[in-house]
Amino acid sequence: MALSLSWKVFAQFPTNHCYLLLRAVRSSGLPLFPWGHCPWRGAGSFLDPEMKAFLEENTEVTSGGSLTPEIQLRLLTPRCKFWWERADLWPYSDPYWAIYWPGGQALSRYLLDNPDIVRGKSVLDLGSGCGATAIAAKMSGALRILANDIDPIAGMAITLNCGLNQLNPFPILTKNILDLEQDKWDLVVLGDMFYDEDLADSLHLWLKKCFWTHRTEILIGDPGRPQFSGHNIQNQLHKVVEYSLPEPTRQQNNGLTTSTVWKFQP
Repeated sequence: MALSLSWKVFAQFPTNHCYLLLRAVRSSGLPLFPWGHCPWRGAGSFLDPEMKAFLEENTEVTSGGSLTPEIQLRLLTPRCKFWWERADLWPYSDPYWAIYWPGGQALSRYLLDNPDIVRGKSVLDLGSGCGATAIAAKMSGALRILANDIDPIAGMAITLNCGLNQLNPFPILTKNILDLEQDKWDLVVLGDMFYDEDLADSLHLWLKKCFWTHRTEILIGDPGRPQFSGHNIQNQLHKVVEYSLPEPTRQQNNGLTTSTVWKFQP
């Protein structure tokens, strides 16, 4: 099962604003990088020059309007052409990585404020998207990081975002990690991943195995989506911290005003 997202259930953008009310999820999964598959390591030399130029032209570098103003990211904003274009004009897979989702914002804020959580540890950022939480872990002193997102273009965006924050790129895996043999991690973080009931069930099983096999610490960021708040994983969560979302993030996520970090303890 691919960790693809459906915009219609995942985001709640005004229909008259944004091209992001989008085409259906591609059911066949995503291709690997043209130069091979991950972990995708290395610096900017791994970026395809044409793709790099496209991303730089069609995203905006921003650090405002989120819970982590100290992190710069390339995102899709109302000042970008494709924010207003029809969805079918975007030439690649749907750019979920181009939005800084509220669950990821909460996780990133928490790691920046509590660096002891990650300092000297190994961290897996599951469903990394723009890479902000992995970047926050790196800024806070994590020893080893793997960012996982099935979209190869997200991998390129994460590498660009590392550069914006004066960080060397860390490894990126663009395969569905739920289908792979589990590695040992001190900490697994995942934000905004409980948007679909079937995926929520799969994640719950994978996280339980991760916890019981390796005693991994697991932190989940979510702004209160019904697929998460109504899931039986709630019986195994401890609330760590809740953040009030900045106004721009609220406007982009209708009806969502807070985002919470939870600790998974099965």
